[in-house]
Amino acid sequence: MHVPSDIEIAQSCQMRPIAEIAAAAGVDPQYLELYGNYKAKVDPRLLREDGREDGKLILVTAINPTPAGEGKTTTTVGLADALRRLGKNALVALREPSLGPVFGVKGGAAGGGFAQVVPMEDINLHFTGDFHAIGAANNLLAAMLDNHIQQGNALGIDVKKITWKRCVDMNDRQLRNIVDGLGGRMQGVPREDGFDITVASEIMAVLCLSSGIPDLKARLGRMVAGYTYEGKPVTAHDLKAEGAMAALLKDALKPNLVQTLEGTPAFIHGGPFANIAHGCNSVMATRLALRLADYAVTEAGFGADLGAEKFLDIKCRLAGLRPSAVVVVATVRALKNHGGVPKAELNAENLEALEKGLPNLLRHVDNIRNVYGLPCVVAINAFPTDTARELQLVEDKCRELGVRAALSEVWARGGEGGTALAEEVLRLCGEPNHFRFAYSAEDTIENKINAIAQKVYHANGAVLTPAARKQAAELEALGFGGLPVCMAKTQYSFSDNPALLGAPDGFTITVRNLKVSAGAGFLVALTGDIMTMPGLPKAPAAENIDVDENGRITGLF
Repeated sequence: MHVPSDIEIAQSCQMRPIAEIAAAAGVDPQYLELYGNYKAKVDPRLLREDGREDGKLILVTAINPTPAGEGKTTTTVGLADALRRLGKNALVALREPSLGPVFGVKGGAAGGGFAQVVPMEDINLHFTGDFHAIGAANNLLAAMLDNHIQQGNALGIDVKKITWKRCVDMNDRQLRNIVDGLGGRMQGVPREDGFDITVASEIMAVLCLSSGIPDLKARLGRMVAGYTYEGKPVTAHDLKAEGAMAALLKDALKPNLVQTLEGTPAFIHGGPFANIAHGCNSVMATRLALRLADYAVTEAGFGADLGAEKFLDIKCRLAGLRPSAVVVVATVRALKNHGGVPKAELNAENLEALEKGLPNLLRHVDNIRNVYGLPCVVAINAFPTDTARELQLVEDKCRELGVRAALSEVWARGGEGGTALAEEVLRLCGEPNHFRFAYSAEDTIENKINAIAQKVYHANGAVLTPAARKQAAELEALGFGGLPVCMAKTQYSFSDNPALLGAPDGFTITVRNLKVSAGAGFLVALTGDIMTMPGLPKAPAAENIDVDENGRITGLF
């Protein structure tokens, strides 16, 4: 029997015109900008002019990812659909997928099965052009920086201290480290350079944290592109670049509205990676969802040690948001993988491996409840191979922590398969919570990094290399010490070693580089061998993607 793929399910859906979805969401036509029949942008003026009270914010996060899959986006979409089936006014707010993973190893990022956002192909490819605008703005600053040096370098920029890279939204390891400006004096100043993937650009973070065009321009102007020979930061404002960059981004700043397979309105906007950036959709999209709905369901990338930590310690801190409940997604298969079972053997019942892998889930749950003080439910994303004994073991271990586990069958049944999870989320939203941050932003840089390492990762602490310790002292001397910290770390482990699965202890986190994202408003600490430009795998997903003579795309997840 043929099991339909995600793209086949999405393509069989009868989408409703986006104007109808907007009306269902309570968006007046004056705020709607149509991008064809099934996509639109919403003018953020609505936030200033609509007097409705905000709804409750629900965060969906997960265990550390494995090759077995967790289904965080699928659960997020299915939960919103389930809430609407229960008669609740719910909207979903997600990130836009990057082309890097789409053509690389992960595939699309629009949910799965019968819990997807559509039009799936558009969302996973060019969508409304936001990422292209971000790339253009990023590269405009790079061009203006190098042109300033070429035209006499009045600011005294040290070409060996340039921190701003060019970007492209593709996994292209060849561009990580390059030499450019070759060919003679009129062709530019020769120097070492490199590319980040677009989702790692600070402009992506700036766009996602901005509250409007004035805030966007101010943040763009504060971005540090390099340093002078005297060690003074050189900003985009110094290069007179923020106005033109903001002009490129004015439409990208507006959140995108689409729909789920069941017609639930969905905002999809921004897409910073959670292992090298802050991993959340835009503040503006989240605020629109909160303003228009009683329940706004959003997600944070990768495991809770990355996405949820940054959502809570960075996004909520900078935007004044307060979650009402948190969902931690896990699968029995992924937990067995954390317990040492290879992917090829995950279909067989293995209670011993499951019990060995469960501490990964339980540590995330403990962090949400006891580090951040938030009510929490575990969503077990169901697979047909899960046995009753395996599901019962997960439920029993969660109960020992005082947390309920709800079976989620949204992949196979859509919103109908998420009603048990939705009912538990509604119960949690009615409970008091004691939300707090993992650290004070006013602490020293090293103490903030240690707080994340010890409280969230459960490491012995963080070790800053001599270069990183020098950078921390320099950043504090420049006045950046009071910013929150964005940890760039492998997504596969609590540690900075991707091979340490489960819930390791007795390790330290090595910070090898520190830099400021002054426009975004946080510091970035690079750990381990984390890269800001991924590479393609041996057999990239792009090899299986095609389009026929009628324009119908296949192979896209």
